[in-house]
Amino acid sequence: MNKEQLQADLRYLIEEWVDQGHLQEGDRFVIGCSTSEVAGERIGTAGSEDIAAILFNEWQTLQAQTGVELCFQCCEHLNRALVVERRVMKEDRLSQVSVVPVRQAGGSMAAYAYQHLTDPVVVEEIEADAGIDIGETMIGMHLKPVAVPLRMKQRAIGNARVNHARTRPKLIGGPRAVYPE
Repeated sequence: MNKEQLQADLRYLIEEWVDQGHLQEGDRFVIGCSTSEVAGERIGTAGSEDIAAILFNEWQTLQAQTGVELCFQCCEHLNRALVVERRVMKEDRLSQVSVVPVRQAGGSMAAYAYQHLTDPVVVEEIEADAGIDIGETMIGMHLKPVAVPLRMKQRAIGNARVNHARTRPKLIGGPRAVYPE
């Protein structure tokens, strides 16, 4: 895995997120990531702390530029729970679960985030405002309704396919309703 290319891909992708203007300070941004897929292997087979470290550092750039709160999704062995800062858990009144993500149960990205966030906790679920799925990790269960897929120019990180989504409020009221743009 070429570290410089991985960083460049993610930096470009983060610039796309920032330029689109969908993210606002305080938004919850869920990150589902298979470091195995980034490395070109099958999901769950070759987790990498080195890749997780590179990605984590770049995600902190997105957080610094937009003010979003990062939420790192664990793998299915932890029911796709999320690593977040304790204050996010308290602000959103989320349910904490008792587990520490590790590479073999939780995934390398979530395990790395747990080790490097300021005051990490694991929560069962969240309703995020936007997110990214690196390596088809299925983040949809943690997005608010209604999810809107985003088509970015950067379609891969390393060898992993990438999907993006933001959310919007539900449209209610029928044919006589007026909606903001």
